Amino acid sequence: MSWNTKLPLIAILRGIRPEEAEEHVAVLVEAGFDAIEIPLNSPEWHLSIASMVKTFGDRALIGAGTVLEPEQVDSLAAINSRLVVTPNVDTAVIQRAVARGMLVAAGCATASEAFTALKAGAQALKIFPASAFGPAYISALKAVLPPEIPVFAVGGVTPDNLSAFLAAGCAGAGLGSDLYRAGQPVSRTREQAHAFVKAWKEAVQ
Repeated sequence: MSWNTKLPLIAILRGIRPEEAEEHVAVLVEAGFDAIEIPLNSPEWHLSIASMVKTFGDRALIGAGTVLEPEQVDSLAAINSRLVVTPNVDTAVIQRAVARGMLVAAGCATASEAFTALKAGAQALKIFPASAFGPAYISALKAVLPPEIPVFAVGGVTPDNLSAFLAAGCAGAGLGSDLYRAGQPVSRTREQAHAFVKAWKEAVQ
């Protein structure tokens, strides 16, 4: 299984609650997002993810972030989640998710971690925290990675600096607090979603 979303931007909805998830995901999908991550340290994440899979699963890749244990992968598979994003390289988690037919974006920072994740079967890499390392670091790391592996910058990515990470060789980015903060109004999510899509289109033209 390979990464094939139309828009290579992953919306990270950390802290979202089940009763508000549909409204926020709806405006994201409307803006063009087709990869949505709900981290497992969000309230009642299993309800949010299961509901979003049922409602938007035919239009977007819906899954979980901050996946730390193989047992969590099993729980996600049971609700038809198709995406697993990790903050670290845990080969047991990666292998379990791949065996379940899920896409894995593994969090890493070094070449050693990146190749460990790829050997375990990860189909994409998440460089975190991207803003701390900067585009130049990612560009240097990309030089030794297989060119067909998509690399996502995550952590501190904004509409203003997105183009720099794309120019450094990133396929896309994971968007956290600059896109969504727990409790913010849907109007803010819509506004930032369109700002990121505009920045991406301008960068790839």
